[in-house]
Formats: sequence, structure tokens, C-alpha cells
Amino acid sequence: MTEDSEYLEHHLGSLMTTSGTDLGEITAVAPEIIKRARRRIDVDELFDAVRNGDRTRISRAITLLESTAPAHRVLAQELLVKLLPFSGNALRVGITGVPGVGKSTFIEALGMKLIEEGHKVAVLAIDPSSTKTRGSILGDKTRMSKLSAQDNAFIRPSPSAGTLGGVAKATRESMVVFEAAGYDVILVETVGVGQSEVAVAQMVDCFTFLALAGAGDQLQGIKKGVLEMADLVAINKADGPNLKNAKRAARELAAAMRMVRPEDALWHPPTMTMSAVEHEGIDEFWDVVNQHHEAMLASGRFEQNRREQQVGWMWSMVHETILQRLNTKPEVLAAKKLVESQLRDGQITPTLAAERILNAFDTE
Repeated sequence: MTEDSEYLEHHLGSLMTTSGTDLGEITAVAPEIIKRARRRIDVDELFDAVRNGDRTRISRAITLLESTAPAHRVLAQELLVKLLPFSGNALRVGITGVPGVGKSTFIEALGMKLIEEGHKVAVLAIDPSSTKTRGSILGDKTRMSKLSAQDNAFIRPSPSAGTLGGVAKATRESMVVFEAAGYDVILVETVGVGQSEVAVAQMVDCFTFLALAGAGDQLQGIKKGVLEMADLVAINKADGPNLKNAKRAARELAAAMRMVRPEDALWHPPTMTMSAVEHEGIDEFWDVVNQHHEAMLASGRFEQNRREQQVGWMWSMVHETILQRLNTKPEVLAAKKLVESQLRDGQITPTLAAERILNAFDTE
């Protein structure tokens, strides 16, 4: 058996085990599954096309990474291994904020500015999936019509697919594809709800929080954790009659930032106002992003953060895989119906119910 075939059998085996397939079946089925998948997907050809900036193939590569089919996951990992040496050269900027703050409008204005300066810009727009239908609107391209028409821009709306925090499972892997294709700025727009801020902050170089003046008490409406993670805070829609409120909100948030960041911190996140619609403050925003990048490089924190992100990536995959195995293991499925029925009837406590599910998961 060759090294490649051993790799494929091992990884396909773990993936098929995740879905509850018997290991005995894998040996017989795996080669044929892989063979059929290879007839449709040429990994080497896909790699060359991505490296050459073929937009259609870049989209196909990301679709492959997002696929949950066992054979596709194997081919996706092969492609990632080939692309990884050519990645890591882009500046990754995370952008979050409450719905309606103007993230899409801001990203389009920033993206157009960067393209004019000669950058290649990729936008990963995470769209929330319905908890009922699992569907997503994926309407970010329509909200960024000018940017999506640019040759040096690539907008990829992706469904969150139920991932904790609304961050698509393949977001990190999609970054690798874009970087290997030559995109030097990657903007990650998150849903702006739940724990998505945490997930995005752990995969980007500069984490930006967009706020909105006149939408309630600024300090009560923003979690302390978000301020602690933010590298830059911007009050958007600072125009017209809202300009005065925006400046006041910026002063309040600046005071809050001083409270959550120690005085001897390497970087003190600035708070600024801007108007994406009127293109006011966009240049200043990008100047701050570059200043932050230079400060991180000079201190050695940039490489340190990138290494920590790799570790975080690993653990997120571990948690994701364990959850998938928990939801598909036959012993758990067998115990689930009884435990849920007992819980609804008040016969057991949630703590005891959880213990029984975990015991079923631990059963060999």
C-alpha cells in the first residue's frame, strides 16, 4: 500500500466512522468512493487553477471545502495540503457589529478603495442559517454590487450552517484558498450575533467592531468581551443629523476602551467615526489597520498570533468532529428518544439526562 493510499484510507475511515459506518465496510467501499470522486474532481488541476487565479475554480475549490460528503472531505484535505505553502501572506481583517450597522456598505466602500490602490480583495460574508430550514439568503453580493463587479475582488457568501457563533465551518480553509490565489486582503464579515465575534477574532489579524449611535445605551448594549477583543472601534453612519450623536458615542466608547485595556498594553484600540455612505473616514480606518499591523510585526506578536490561530483551528475542528460523532453515534441515537421523553415528563433532571447521553457516547 502506498503512502497516499494509506493516508486516504485513514482519513476516509475516520470520516465514515463519524457517520456511523462500520469499519469493515470502509475497506471495501473506500477505494471505489475515492475513484468516483476523482473522476469528477481533479485535485491537481484544481490546485493549478486556484494558483492561476481562475475565479470559477476558486469558487469550486471553496464549495469542495464546504462539502460534508466523506470522499469530498478527503479530496478537500489533499487540496489544502497543496495550497498551505502558498498561503499566509494576506492581511486578514474581521468586521463585526449588530445587524443594520452598515457592515456590507462599509466593506464595499473599503474594498473599492483597496482595489484602486492595487490590492486584490476577498470578502468572506458569513450569512446566518435558519435554525428551522437550515437555509440562508446569501444576499451579500446584491448589497455589494459595485465591488462584486470588480475583477480584483471576490465576494463569497457562505452559510453559517449552524456553526457556533454563525461562522461558516470552512471560513479558515477558504482563507487559505484566497491567499494561494493571490488575494492580499481578506475581509471577514460576521453575522454580528451570539459568539461570532469570538470566532472571528481568533482567525483574523485585526478585529474591527462597528457600532451605531442612537441605538440605545452604548455601554449596556455592548459586551465587555467584544471591547476586549476589538483592535479598532468605529461608529458608522456619522453623517447628517446623526453626526453629533456619533461623536458623543465615540467619546463614550473611547472611555470604555480605556477601562478594559491595561495602560501598558502594546496596542490601544482607537475609537473613530465614519460614514460608509459618504466615504468619510474610510482612508483613516485603513491607516489605523496598517498601523496596527506594523505594531504587531515589530513586536513579534503577529507571528505569535498566527501560530495560536493554528492551534485554535485544530481545537475548533476537534469540537466540531466530536459534536458530529455525538449526533450520529447509534448508541446515542438509541438513548436520545427515551431520555428526551423522560425529560419532558419531568422524570429526570437535565443534568442527569446529559449524563446518560454522554454515557451512551462513551459506550464502546
